[in-house]
This record gives sequence, C-alpha cells and structure tokens, in this order.
Amino acid sequence: MSEQPNPMSKPESGWLYRTLDLIEQVGNRLPDPAVLFFLLMLVVWALSALLAPIEFSALHPQTGEPIQVVNQLAGDQLANFLSQMVTVFTSFAPLGIVLVAMLGVGVAEHTGFINAALRKMLGVTSPRLLTPMLILVAIVSHTAADAGYVVVIPLGAVIFYAAGRHPLAGIAAAFAGVSGGFSANFIPSAIDPMLAGITEEAARVLDPAVTINPLVNWFFMAASSVLVIGVGWWLTDKVVEPRLARETPVDGDMSDMPKLEPLADNELRGLRWSLTSILVAVGLLTIAVLLPDSPLRDPDPALAFHESITSFGAPLMRSIVPLIFILFLIPGTVYGYAAGTIEGHRDLVTGMSKSMESMGYYIVMAFFAAQFIAAFSSSNLGILIAVNGAAWLSDINMPAQLTIVGIVGLTAFVNIFVGSASAKWLIIAPIFVPMLMELGIGPGLTQAAYRVGDSSSNIVTPLLPYFPLIVVFCKRYFKGAGIGTLISMMLPYAVVLAIGWTIFLLIYWMTGLPLGLQASYVYP
Repeated sequence: MSEQPNPMSKPESGWLYRTLDLIEQVGNRLPDPAVLFFLLMLVVWALSALLAPIEFSALHPQTGEPIQVVNQLAGDQLANFLSQMVTVFTSFAPLGIVLVAMLGVGVAEHTGFINAALRKMLGVTSPRLLTPMLILVAIVSHTAADAGYVVVIPLGAVIFYAAGRHPLAGIAAAFAGVSGGFSANFIPSAIDPMLAGITEEAARVLDPAVTINPLVNWFFMAASSVLVIGVGWWLTDKVVEPRLARETPVDGDMSDMPKLEPLADNELRGLRWSLTSILVAVGLLTIAVLLPDSPLRDPDPALAFHESITSFGAPLMRSIVPLIFILFLIPGTVYGYAAGTIEGHRDLVTGMSKSMESMGYYIVMAFFAAQFIAAFSSSNLGILIAVNGAAWLSDINMPAQLTIVGIVGLTAFVNIFVGSASAKWLIIAPIFVPMLMELGIGPGLTQAAYRVGDSSSNIVTPLLPYFPLIVVFCKRYFKGAGIGTLISMMLPYAVVLAIGWTIFLLIYWMTGLPLGLQASYVYP
C-alpha cells in the first residue's frame, strides 16, 4: 500500500517555514468568518453606545447636517434589530444574486457540460501552446465555482507529464490561472455579481440610491485575462519549470496517475449540441435587443441607441444575473440530454440542489454579514468613518493612484488571514468604498483594486481552503512536497502579478478605457 500523502508535512527549519508557521498560527486563531461578523456587529453596537452622546462636526454629505451616531443598544434600536432581522437577511443584495447565478452553474456542472468543455479545450492544444492554453482554461473555469481546483489543476499536471514536461509546472500554471487570476475572466461568472452586490451595499452607506451593475468590472477583468496568461506563460516556461527541473525530481508513484481521457462519442455529441444552443440563445437575445421598441432597452427617447441598452434603466442591464443563470442552464440541459448524462427533469433539479448545498456555508456567513452591515449603516458609524477618513486623506494630499495601490496592498495583506473572497470584501468594502466615494473615486474602481489584490495573493495564502489539496496534488509527483514547496513555486507568480496587475490597472485607468458596464472611475 502506498504511503498516504500528508498535505501539511514540511521541514521544521528555514525562515520561509517559520514565516509560514506564524501565518498559520495567527490565521487559525482568527474566528470563523461567520462568527467574526457577529463579533464585529457587537463592536459596532458598543462603539455606537460610546459615541452617541458626542457631537461631531463632520457633515452628512446628503443632508448637510452634522453626523449623529445612533446608539444601537437603545431600546428602540434593539426592537428594530429584532423586527427587521429577517428582512435585513433576505434583502441582502449579494445573497439572491449569488444563489440565482449558481442555480444555472449547478446544472452545467452536474450534467458534465463544464468538465467536458474544459477537457476538450486541453485535448486539442499543441505542445507549443500548452502553457497559455492551460492558463486560459484555468481562467475560464472560474465560471464553474470550484471546478478549476478539483478538475483543471490535476489535469494540468497530467498533460504536462504526458508532454514530457515537469508535472509540478503544470500544477503551478493551472494554480496561477485558477487562483492567481481568480478575478480575471472573459466570461461573466458568479463572482462578478457577488462582489458587485457587496459593493452596492457598501456604497449605499454613503448614497442610498446608488446602483452597481453586476458587470461593473467586466471589461477590465477580460483585459486582465490577457495579462494573467502572458505573465503565467513567461514565468512557467522561463522561471518556474527550469528551477523545478533542476531541483525537484519526479519521484512519486505514477501507477495510479489520473489520465486525460479523450471525450467519448456521447460527450462530443453533447458538446456540439450545447455549444449550438449557446449560439442560438445569444443570437435570439441579440435580435430581441435590436428590435424596434425592444422591451429590453430603456424607453427614454432622449437616449441614443447604445445608451438605451446600457443605461441603468434598461431592463437588459437589470437582468444580468438572470441571463447568467439562463446561459448556463440552457447548454447544461442540452448537454445532459444529448450526452445521456441525465434521464429527466429531476436530474436538473438535483444539479441545482447540489449547487445550493455547496452554498450552505455562504448563506450562514451572509446572514451574519448582513446584520453587521445593517448595524454599521444604521449607527452612522460608516458614514462618520467615511467622511473623516476622506477628509484625512484629502489633508495629506495623497494622489488617488496611491490610494488605489494602498487598497491592493491592504487586500493582499488581509488575504493572508482571511481566505474567502466574499468575507474579505464584506469586511473591507463598508469602510473603503464610501470613504473613496467621498474622495471622488467610483465604487467600481475600488472594487477593481480589491480584486487585483485578492487574486494575486491567493496562491501564497496557506489559509486558502484548497491549499492543502494542491499540496496533495504536488506530493503525487514529488514525495517531499509540502507547503513550503508550493509557496516557493507560486511566489514568483504572486509577486509579478501583484506588481504587474497593479501597474496595468493604473495604466488602464489613465487611458480612460471603461471598467465595465455602467462603470465610472469617479463619483458622483
């Protein structure tokens, strides 16, 4: 019997391992994110009670009146808390957005459409373009939640080894695309509406009427995909793989190595029909938008044609999340019937149910996050911090570009201790989104900076939930692999992506290219 890999094993010497040990110890002592939001709510209550008697000179940007902190421990506020608890949770913007999007993704995953599409893309790639294609597939896998971690990364090792290359280099390239380029994607995914919903909730601390399009960062993130692929390609072929070839022998047991199986006839048939269904669905949607007096466009006659499609009042823009749901549901369903992976409608419901099961933890976390943000907003602590923080930043005359770089760095630091992308943004957004809005920086730009910092540091964060799994993948090919092995392998990607992606954001901003749909670099 082969020895079972221990994903947490590592040498006990060296500064890298001591640093990793410290990070693990600090991170493991932090409360679970759900409990963390509950504790933050208690902190808000206590601070509101202490600050309520104080008269502040800061003026509310909407009313022009001095900001008054509302004591959340007062009897009427506690009564409101209890009576509105359910409403606060059910009206929490990110909740419904994420769940609806994931229903469609769940069907596409359950029927096998996503798995087959990823395997097909990798199976037709020439050896010369193996690295960029693997990273591209890893980026596209973001549309299917965690499929990239459990499907693309082990397949990356398989196809590299089959091509006579170092399998750990395949793991590194795939991990860089799946996690290092987590936010980058040509195709909208569930992460887009999730983060935009949180951004909208945070922006409403300052402006209750503000609306954030779920694809507010789409154009920038699509362009970022090219950057991630280019950086990952160069680092894998020129830096990471040569080092692995020199210092990391392949000494694992290859007898049970998984194989990149070619698609069966039924899978190929399913792919053909599902891809046809996507083209038909997108074509019908395009025709519906272009029709005269289309109900999907804004009816305001003063708007130009393109403005009637992309304005906040256009039903098409308010339907982004349902469209994500439909454009995964249709090909997933067609694939299932054409490939014979499902027998009837009950299998579709099973796929949706499984996707909801995977969201159970997120729902629990969202409940406590919603209560914290509601308390933070109703206490006026959020607006007080935003106004005073913006005034402080204005007084020190820090360039807006440096402020955005600071958001990237702060996010990367927090990512060391809090692995969940939504949990981090739920903590950071209520403070910095309104604060930067006070400085004239649009919420979409702040969110883009967050996504850069979060993505680039994911691959060197031992508290990433899938980090031990990636170590197990590595140990299949190199018995001595541990956390330090994976960190040292991925550190070049993290450093170059953090620096290069931040510079890319600043250049993108400077050129004035649109961040996404209904996005603005400035506020208001």
